[in-house]
Amino acid sequence: MTENASSVSANPAARVQRRNKLLGGLAGVVIVAGIAAGAYWWLHSSHFVATDNAYAAAEVALVTPSVGGTVLEVLVKDTQAVKKGDVLVRIDPTDAKLALAQAEAELARATRRVKGYVANDGGLKAQVTAREADEKRAAAQLLAAQADMERATIDLKRREVLAKSGSVSGEELTQAQNAFAAAKAQQASAVAAQAQAKANREAAIGAKQVNATLIEGADGENNPEVLLAQARRDQAQVDLDRTTVLAPVDGVVAKRSVQIGQRVQAGAALMAVVPVQQIYVDANFKEGQLGKVRVGQQVELQADLYSSDVKYKGTIVGFSGGSGAAFAAIPAQNATGNWIKVVQRLPVRIQLEPAELQKNPLRVGLSMHVTVDTRTGPADTAGVAAAQ
Repeated sequence: MTENASSVSANPAARVQRRNKLLGGLAGVVIVAGIAAGAYWWLHSSHFVATDNAYAAAEVALVTPSVGGTVLEVLVKDTQAVKKGDVLVRIDPTDAKLALAQAEAELARATRRVKGYVANDGGLKAQVTAREADEKRAAAQLLAAQADMERATIDLKRREVLAKSGSVSGEELTQAQNAFAAAKAQQASAVAAQAQAKANREAAIGAKQVNATLIEGADGENNPEVLLAQARRDQAQVDLDRTTVLAPVDGVVAKRSVQIGQRVQAGAALMAVVPVQQIYVDANFKEGQLGKVRVGQQVELQADLYSSDVKYKGTIVGFSGGSGAAFAAIPAQNATGNWIKVVQRLPVRIQLEPAELQKNPLRVGLSMHVTVDTRTGPADTAGVAAAQ
């Protein structure tokens, strides 16, 4: 009985000792695992920032006509790949052709008119010379009339004195008076003729100066009237060329709304061209994740479209000027009594490698998973919190 009792009393002590050893070993494993996990996080994971709130995007090019008119042809459809310069739409060019013909006719008329200005310059010079000669002739006639007036005045006075003494008859006095009146009228006519000749000379000089102003400093091709007509002709040619709507970039046609026979206005959206080889990614990181994120850091991306084996390389090129909530259609009103803090997200622009996009194309709006390696990139590159 004594041996059995001591054996029973020893077994619980052994079990407790064995359990303590197991718990100690387990605690050691947990501690080691914790240290390993902490070391892994400190040495590796702490240098990476990831988010799956990221989407492919691109600078979509809207196709709008520069001139209005009726659509004659639509040569593309949605999902069709196009190259820059490909013809997308043709607008009826009838009105543009008529405008061009009118502008060309106006240019020809302006050219002839300017040539007429040059040809008239010599004729106007001759007119000025002739009017100057007329003025000199009128001045000479005025001098002759003044001399006749003086003689008639002297003769009249002499005869009036003689008439008082009866030395001349009344008929001779009357003749002298008539001669004086005629000389006076002739003098007045000569004065008027001289004034008219002077006015004609000044008018001829004015016409010559006006014509000289029209042709001064420019030949027929550089004359302002011709240049204006040429500009209108060139504008008409541009409007005619714009009746053919071309693809602005390489890409894929989307959102085509134009139809044959439709009357379109200048600036109206006809379709869009998505430049699929220039796609980038906007990743919306939480504000607490951006402390070490910098422009120029390397990024690894995965697309839900492909398997996890397909990875993209990218580079951070910039940060948005505000959070998504700040630019929302109805921004949050935080100055209220019911305020609740919400973690904000800031869009980060990531540029992808063109070769990888060529190999595995993406489309706008596709979901992406983004991982940023904060150890990469220039050390002095500005982050979100850095002063710009």
